[in-house]
Amino acid sequence: MMSNFEDADTEETVTCLRMTVYHPGQDGGIFRSIEFYNREKLSSSQVVMVGRNSSICHYTFQDKLVSRVQFSLQAFKQFNSSVLSFEIKNMSKRTSLMVDSQELGYLNKMDLPYRCMLRFGEYQFLLEKEDGESIEFFETQFILSPRPLLQENNWPPQNPIPEDGGYSSISMQSASPTEMDENELWAQA
Repeated sequence: MMSNFEDADTEETVTCLRMTVYHPGQDGGIFRSIEFYNREKLSSSQVVMVGRNSSICHYTFQDKLVSRVQFSLQAFKQFNSSVLSFEIKNMSKRTSLMVDSQELGYLNKMDLPYRCMLRFGEYQFLLEKEDGESIEFFETQFILSPRPLLQENNWPPQNPIPEDGGYSSISMQSASPTEMDENELWAQA
């Protein structure tokens, strides 16, 4: 006779999207509605909205400079893949999102890499994906960083994204010369 242990379904591991966040005014309560360090399990068919409107957004920031819906995250499965991936879509008409060095305007979307820096206004998010087996569910986890993430993770320093829209070509240019090898030059072209 088999025991209950042998009959039990094998529990699948769940993909986790870890979001380490930083804002210079975070001591003022802008993240008070976020439960840090807890993993939250969500349906993979759910579109996760992030912004300041608590009736629409799953995660809210108490900051009037954040759009009612700033961005959305959606899980999906790539062709010929057994794990979940995520796409991010900018839902703000007035503020661009920067995902690493890619600027997303209103309604632009892109697939998230395994590890990337997301920025808008003075907000910095380090997004990291941990693969799991389940395609029915995923988890999110927020971590609060005491220090700016750009410095902590050796990302190049960049100007904050202006609240009134996107970068201009002038603000993207560095004031000091930078070293670059020919491989980087071809990658930018």
